[in-house]
Amino acid sequence: MRRFWSCIFLTFIISCDSNDTNRNPFLQEVSFRFELNLNLPLYNNLNTIGNPVFVGNSGVGTRGAFVMKTSIDNNFIAFEASCPNHAPNNCSTMEIDGQNVVCQCEDFTYSLFTGQQLNRPDDGNRYYDLLFYRTTLSGNTVTVFN
Repeated sequence: MRRFWSCIFLTFIISCDSNDTNRNPFLQEVSFRFELNLNLPLYNNLNTIGNPVFVGNSGVGTRGAFVMKTSIDNNFIAFEASCPNHAPNNCSTMEIDGQNVVCQCEDFTYSLFTGQQLNRPDDGNRYYDLLFYRTTLSGNTVTVFN
């Protein structure tokens, strides 16, 4: 009997999850897949490094996505367009400012190269960086997905 309870206890300890991942409570991670044809004039900026494009199509993330080419090796990066530090509302869709994006609600600024918040307040509160989306390149088509 003692062996039985020891096995149960060991199973319980092994099955416990100590994942400290802090999910963003403001943004849901929705599943989507969207293709960007680099031959189209709408996505022409993506042929040059550091020129972001806003993709506001329905079904792309929560409020759309920002996509940008980051290297000569044709690496692309994509981030959610809704400000990660409050629930989506009428001012939470960010706007492009060079290679950064700015939330109009609080004037928070985020880098499109790293996704990090550049003007994080030092008030002891938890602030989130941009929500990252995966990208792949096949021929002249960039696929953004989650």
